[in-house]
Amino acid sequence: MPPAPQAEAAQSSGAALELLVHGVGGTTPQEMLGDPRTTRITGDATAAVYRRTEDVGAEQHPERHRDGPVAEAYCWSNLTSGNGARALWLLLLPFMVVNLAHWMRPTADASHRAVRLYGLLVRMVALSLTVLLTAAACEVALDLVAWQCAGTPECAGQRSWLGFLSTRQDGWFSQPGRRLAAAALVPAALVGLLWYLSNRTWSAYESQRPLTWGEPDSAASGVDADEATDAVTRSGARQVRPALGRPGFWYGRRLVARLRAAHTAAGFLTVAATVCGSAVRYDRSSDSPVPAVAGILLEAGLVLCGLVAVAVVCHRGRSERRLDNRIDRAVTTFLPGAALTLLLCAVAYAGWSRPGWVSTGTLPGEAAFRTLVLGQGLLVVVLAVVALSLYRRAPEPRTILHGLGGPAVAMLACALGGVMTAGVAQRVADWLDGPGTPGMGAGADIAGPPVLLSWQASVIPVLLLLLLPPVIWLAVRTVRRARLLAPAIEAEYEEKHPEPGRTRRIARTRAAAALTDSAPGILGLLSAATLLLGTGAVAGSWLTGEVPGLATDGAGPFVESLAETAQSTGSWLTGFGVILFVTWGRRAYRDVSARRTIGILWDVGTFWPRAAHPFAPPCYAERAVPDLSSRMCAWTATTRGRLVISGHSQGSVLAAAAVWQLPDPARRRVALLTYGSPIERLYGRWFPAYFGRVPLEGLQQSVHCWRNLWRATDPIGGPVRIDEGRGHEVDRGPLKDPLVYGRTTEHPLPEPVLGHSDYQADPAFAVERAALLERLGPVVPQQAGTGAEDRGGAAQGSAGRSSG
Repeated sequence: MPPAPQAEAAQSSGAALELLVHGVGGTTPQEMLGDPRTTRITGDATAAVYRRTEDVGAEQHPERHRDGPVAEAYCWSNLTSGNGARALWLLLLPFMVVNLAHWMRPTADASHRAVRLYGLLVRMVALSLTVLLTAAACEVALDLVAWQCAGTPECAGQRSWLGFLSTRQDGWFSQPGRRLAAAALVPAALVGLLWYLSNRTWSAYESQRPLTWGEPDSAASGVDADEATDAVTRSGARQVRPALGRPGFWYGRRLVARLRAAHTAAGFLTVAATVCGSAVRYDRSSDSPVPAVAGILLEAGLVLCGLVAVAVVCHRGRSERRLDNRIDRAVTTFLPGAALTLLLCAVAYAGWSRPGWVSTGTLPGEAAFRTLVLGQGLLVVVLAVVALSLYRRAPEPRTILHGLGGPAVAMLACALGGVMTAGVAQRVADWLDGPGTPGMGAGADIAGPPVLLSWQASVIPVLLLLLLPPVIWLAVRTVRRARLLAPAIEAEYEEKHPEPGRTRRIARTRAAAALTDSAPGILGLLSAATLLLGTGAVAGSWLTGEVPGLATDGAGPFVESLAETAQSTGSWLTGFGVILFVTWGRRAYRDVSARRTIGILWDVGTFWPRAAHPFAPPCYAERAVPDLSSRMCAWTATTRGRLVISGHSQGSVLAAAAVWQLPDPARRRVALLTYGSPIERLYGRWFPAYFGRVPLEGLQQSVHCWRNLWRATDPIGGPVRIDEGRGHEVDRGPLKDPLVYGRTTEHPLPEPVLGHSDYQADPAFAVERAALLERLGPVVPQQAGTGAEDRGGAAQGSAGRSSG
């Protein structure tokens, strides 16, 4: 597609505004504006736009701000780290990770069916994670506590809080079915809590309907909603309008409601199946007073409702071409209600009196966990095949792992879910079985968790050992790279008397910043090893039926000790990982600084809408992007002035997404200034369908002017890498960091290495901002034969030369 001519800047009233957007971790408006006195212009306590108090109403007196634009600060940090309760979202980490996999698909130009299949597979992996989490809660509450410990006099006798469930009391709850019915309250409450949190965050995020500005949507052009980009016609030229610019992209109300209903139903059905499964088997194999047909009908209802939940997940993906206000009431109301009704029926069925029933061994959960793990592995493998086929149709060299980034991240989500499941089960079993080791038999009061969970825990030390060589290799390579950079750094600063210590520090910082580009390789190795070791764990548990410590009996002292060490170490590591999550959550609840640090995880991980998992932490961009685009539209329409939206780090991603959402009249008055930006280095490589080469080139063509500042010492930000022949130059860098090598008269103290921070302290920042504002100024008449698209002509003027 030929590049579109740059739109001429509209006549300006003289008013100029710089809209600042902070990055990860957040900051206060006072820090952003450099003034302790600020006034909120628009917004609320969660996210708002602020100005210096003295600048309120500055548009009426533009002559007072001839030295620079009026500054506004958009603060959005409370969307992700505003209160301590949000730090507990760490426990939802697998859900967040699998949601990222949905957005990591390769760019596809024509394969709409494959794109829809990719989304469907990710949604199915997400559904399996909900079932896995609920099954883990059932394993702990129903199997380990109610079935095994309460059914064993030695275990229940040591814990007074289990007295009412113990068989020693011979009370109403002494029968196994009634104990299971009482314990079902724990996993059912967990599912209800997840539903409540998802519904509550929906009310705060997805329910906020974005404003519309009369821009035609892509439905009129007949473009499919699953395409990465669509073309719209503007001023007779074809422009690239990526998916992030569609009217309904940041409004996921309908899909989240459907997925929430399906996942809630799946959770309730998992609890119901665990409660009634043993009772159904008992009624079929003995002279039970309960008619066997009751269990058959209940199981049939569970299967039917489960199929409906799966169909709801598979039926519909995202709708982005327009704001979709419809809510599927039948699905969102009756599906969770039907599942909850079946759960209550299962509780009543299990609580039916069966005087001769005694709990022995474990609940039949081994097959369920094995099926879940195998199903997840199969889904990831098929997802990898689909992703690879999409990549081959439209390959982009910068895409990570040749398009396999999404499947790798989905595998990582499954691994995190498995670690949390095995960790909780192992720790609770170790706590309940007295001096014994779970699953080892001798000296244990209870049988322990399913064998598969012990095998999964045992492969964790092996996985860590496999990752050790590449980590060491990266460390050695970084040290060598730092040594090789030293001569170039001294030549760059033209230092006559270089200091070895100063040079080493700068070189180490640059070499360490380059490690970010090695993350895809580590991820690919981790995911492949997880898939292979997970397959081995399933095979080992299936073939032996025993934990690794017993399965290797007779294989020799070395193998036996190795297996027992792996089992005990893995059990400890999984338990420690879960405890670490909970500890971080508690600390973040009490410590504001820790809360901000943990909030950085969500600043990066929850940028994307909840397209795969409704229980993932909510998408803050569904509030932030409409806020920014609405502010820019309102200000430019009211003042007809010039606006520079200035974004740092993650704020630059929000700024770009907001610019994509702007209608044409507003976009012609807006310039984009990004610095420390991960738009291409992280988002372009990991999310190529949305921030790849084609969408970024389209952004360059559609926005009036764009400048990107970056440093070689920055581990996050980087160049945009857009072909300069397609429009005005975007990248400026690498900027010098530090600005001065040693002590000088102007800089008597050593200048710090800034890395990812304080881009505004660089003189280049003010120069580039002024150049952008000059480009947005009134159009100067040109001689015949020169055009805005001619990079060598007079169209650039002094602004173009100063920014080169």
